[in-house]
Amino acid sequence: MTEEVATTGKKKRKFQLPHVYTIVFLLMILFAVLTWIIPSGSYERQTIETAAGERDVAVAGTYTPTDKVQEDGTDLRQGIFEVLEAPTQGIQAAADVVAFVLLIGGSFAIITKTNAINAGMSHVIKKLKKKEILIIPITMILFSIGGTTFGMSEECLPFYAIFMPIMMAMGYDSMTAFLICFMGPQLGYCASTLNPFNVLIAQGIVGIEGNPQLWFRFITWIIFTVMGIIWVMRYARRVKKNPSSSITFLDDPAKRIEFSVQDDDTEVPFTGRQRGVICVFACGMGLIVWGLITQGWYMDEISAVFFGMGVLSGIVGGLTEREMADEFVKGLADFAYAAVIIGLARSILVIAENGMIIDTILNFLANMLAGLPTAIYTSLLYVVLGLLSFLVPSSSGLAALTMPVLGPLTELMGVNPEAAVTALQFANQTVNTISPTAGMTVAGLAVCKISFGQWWKTCWKFVILMVALGLVFTAISGMLPV
Repeated sequence: MTEEVATTGKKKRKFQLPHVYTIVFLLMILFAVLTWIIPSGSYERQTIETAAGERDVAVAGTYTPTDKVQEDGTDLRQGIFEVLEAPTQGIQAAADVVAFVLLIGGSFAIITKTNAINAGMSHVIKKLKKKEILIIPITMILFSIGGTTFGMSEECLPFYAIFMPIMMAMGYDSMTAFLICFMGPQLGYCASTLNPFNVLIAQGIVGIEGNPQLWFRFITWIIFTVMGIIWVMRYARRVKKNPSSSITFLDDPAKRIEFSVQDDDTEVPFTGRQRGVICVFACGMGLIVWGLITQGWYMDEISAVFFGMGVLSGIVGGLTEREMADEFVKGLADFAYAAVIIGLARSILVIAENGMIIDTILNFLANMLAGLPTAIYTSLLYVVLGLLSFLVPSSSGLAALTMPVLGPLTELMGVNPEAAVTALQFANQTVNTISPTAGMTVAGLAVCKISFGQWWKTCWKFVILMVALGLVFTAISGMLPV
């Protein structure tokens, strides 16, 4: 019996947010109850031509209420059995997105198995060891490219342990090591261009083909990456000039002992095969950009390229048929969580659609927000998605949960629906930068042995800047022509 239990007679329970699956199931129940309370109704739909192709959109002013019990006897009110049926129907309805996530997960697992990304990064670090300050911009650019293109996040975990001894040996602190490894991919993920786990999934759910604002996303990525590099370099220079100014100054001596390793331990051979894998990856991403811009590619075509990249990378990387198959299965398992969340989130929409209350909610919100300037509406989008990110930190899960409503609502407001996608990517990752529910933030801080208090004190001003720019970019995205 612990001292605490012996003294109080009770175990103190820490407050914890419910599991994301639990949250989704509770929302399913809530929406089922709402089908009994909220009136049913629907908008007329019409097909319109946009720069991204044909899309079906709700026609403003055509909302018509309907009876809960239809003439053919169909009851729109959803009960217990309908709630239990919804997960199956939701996964089926989201099958294209679920398959997209799983296929990409399996393909990336093969690429990761070749160790080309880690070896390439270690090679760059080794080359830059005698040019200390250049390690920061070059490494952050590489990490940011990974974040903006394929959603690099978990792949950075090994680099925390690599950078800790390197940066401290150069006269920097553990916070500098964390900033390089965390903010590089985080800013790239935030300002995503081709990231399949936020931009492409959200666009797919909303019905936007071809990534029409890719050029704009590329500009925002440059701005965010440059801004982050400047911030980290200023922090690093200040700490090197005055080590006692470091927020981790008192903790770092113990870390220097714990992370002390020989230089050889951080060097990873960069073989010709691994160079070949990097070339395959670069060519594959280039092909995706070409297809999105000139061919209007959608999830099927993008999935095909990712799958081809995975298989070809395995061959070039020297993996056997058995290794490639095993890694593909492991990748499917790793991404099953995100894929199932997408299907379950879709089940909420299934319940609402079967109860015909989605258009009623859209009509209510559109009337309530009517007349709002675009900048104010997009700011509200950003705030709502940011708050929801504390509950659902997964970008793909949040997209599946919110885009079916926020996409059509944005169109009804006369705003470019890309604004909903832009708000999602910036709000979600900005919140994840400071959120204790964001797995990779928690993991990175744990490896570097930095407390949330230390991190918040270091980053709060920069996060405010991220929020401000995110609001501006979301507003611009909404104002751009469809």
